Amino acid sequence: MTHMNIGEAAAAAGVTPKMIRHYESLGLIPDVQRTDSGYRLYSDREVAMLRFIRQARALDFPVKQIESLLALWRADNRASREVKALAQQHLDALELRQREIDEMRTTLSHLVSLCKGDDDPHCAILEQLAGATGEATSATAQPASRKLKEVRAGTKAPARKPCHEAPAPVASGAGHAGLMAWTRGLGT
Repeated sequence: MTHMNIGEAAAAAGVTPKMIRHYESLGLIPDVQRTDSGYRLYSDREVAMLRFIRQARALDFPVKQIESLLALWRADNRASREVKALAQQHLDALELRQREIDEMRTTLSHLVSLCKGDDDPHCAILEQLAGATGEATSATAQPASRKLKEVRAGTKAPARKPCHEAPAPVASGAGHAGLMAWTRGLGT
């Protein structure tokens, strides 16, 4: 069995030595052998694990899911349905995030189209973000099609009033979902 120092292992796995130390600190790879002077020695097994982690991170798997995938990868008695379930869960999360990104892009595109982009200090984007009333926020605007629950991180606040009620300024930290719902009511 050949052993590599951290630089050689990093090069072989396609990661940086700093990332190897980070993965070790997270417990994704077990403690490795060390020389008498304390230098880490990596075997082909650890390098394979580092490659596995790199590939999983490239697919944006969260650390907890990578831990589970690594455990399944190492288990001889694993059922592929467990692996598929983890991958499907992550795919569902990515698809939700993509829909949110698409909604943000649509909203931002709408806001950009409202701005003349000239030397005039008046900016429709800033007015819309501030919740100012004007042509785009007329009473004929269509209400949002769904109600959104806005809860700040770390709180257990009840749902606020629906976004389709009178357009109000978007509160700092309210998130893109509230802004998107609000701008849907602006009419296009």
